[in-house]
Amino acid sequence: MHVTVKVLIVAVMFSSASAARSELVWEKTELELHPAVGDETAIGHFKYQNKGDKQIAIKSVTTSCGCTAATAKQTADPKEKGEVTATFKIGDRTGLQQKTINVVTDDPAHPTTALMLKVTIPTVLELQPTFVYWQSGEEPKPKTIIAKVGAGVAIKNLEAVSSHPDFTAKVEKGKTKDEFQINIEPRQTTQAVAATLTIKPTLEKGTKILYASARVMPPAPTNVAPANTPAANTPAQPMP
Repeated sequence: MHVTVKVLIVAVMFSSASAARSELVWEKTELELHPAVGDETAIGHFKYQNKGDKQIAIKSVTTSCGCTAATAKQTADPKEKGEVTATFKIGDRTGLQQKTINVVTDDPAHPTTALMLKVTIPTVLELQPTFVYWQSGEEPKPKTIIAKVGAGVAIKNLEAVSSHPDFTAKVEKGKTKDEFQINIEPRQTTQAVAATLTIKPTLEKGTKILYASARVMPPAPTNVAPANTPAANTPAQPMP
């Protein structure tokens, strides 16, 4: 009886040790990145090690957003160290961005691991407002978008271009040293028209493009009878 118990204990200990040695161990499962102004990408490296005595296959690495790409070696040999490289495209994004990377392996202890990439993108310009409009027939006077420069950002020059010739965009210095005024003027307000405003600050490093919108609203409909008029309330007459 005692021999049987000892054999069972040894078998359980061996099984537990074997399972522990098969585990893919991560140095960190969450990374925080702080790219500089003008950077186009932010790259994180999630490091791991196979501390077992068996090869581990990395079946897939997927991300929660198309703006993030992740790559890794397909296998991890015993005691081998490696990493999942996550590349985040900054584009016109600002503020805190959080993206998940899911790693699926044949590791029996942890077949799926969720990695978290946090990217804090500095604000280059804050536009207020991002949309200006004119009612049909309104006097075509310029309207202003205020562009406030983000903290610690140096902008040498600012350019604003309209996608439609019916709008002109002129940039002037604002009331403070960290402010620009973008004056948008429509050529006419009798016909509906819309435009995208491309705003390009000149930075010490890299480029950053922002967008705003301008629109002349369409005229209000005039051929629809109000619901409370006699014409609108008269029931339909039957056909003779």
